[in-house]
Amino acid sequence: MSVVELQIAGFGGQGVVLAGMTIGRGLVLYDNYHVSLTQSFGPEARGSACSVQLMISSDPVMYPYVQQPGMLVAMSQEAFRKFSPHLRDGGLLLVEEDLVGPLVRDDVALARRVRVHTVPATRLAEELGRRLVLNMVMVGFFTAITGLLAPDLARRAVRELVPQGTEALNLAAFEKGFAAGMVQMVQPAGV
Repeated sequence: MSVVELQIAGFGGQGVVLAGMTIGRGLVLYDNYHVSLTQSFGPEARGSACSVQLMISSDPVMYPYVQQPGMLVAMSQEAFRKFSPHLRDGGLLLVEEDLVGPLVRDDVALARRVRVHTVPATRLAEELGRRLVLNMVMVGFFTAITGLLAPDLARRAVRELVPQGTEALNLAAFEKGFAAGMVQMVQPAGV
């Protein structure tokens, strides 16, 4: 396997870092991949830009920084605007459809020939009564769309990383995202 460069971005308070840690944990501890994770965020606790980058490989990762991601998960308009120009041509763009403008993401898909999949992650999380679990909706969606991480391994990582007492809620969020992704894999979206 060549190195997969993944970037997950949104704003502080969306659980961007936990989403990246969940995917990374599933790949490293349960699937024998090598993963490097770096993160960046603004000085504010909530509302500022936040990003996590994962370098994923079957061999040791020699350089930990994403240069041109092949996959981008954009959970806010600002994240999309800031990071989508770096997405590799032919890459994969997963977006929170209510928070990223459709005309903008469609323009990027056409101009860059990237595959785009959208999910109403915030709405799905709100159906569970907790908007904060939109990150696990995105992890489930990512798992279904990419096939990079086996669903059972992702579920295990969710159970082990989320705060104690919230496992059932976070797993329900994961399942909502996973189901939404599986529907799109049966009927592919994008360019």
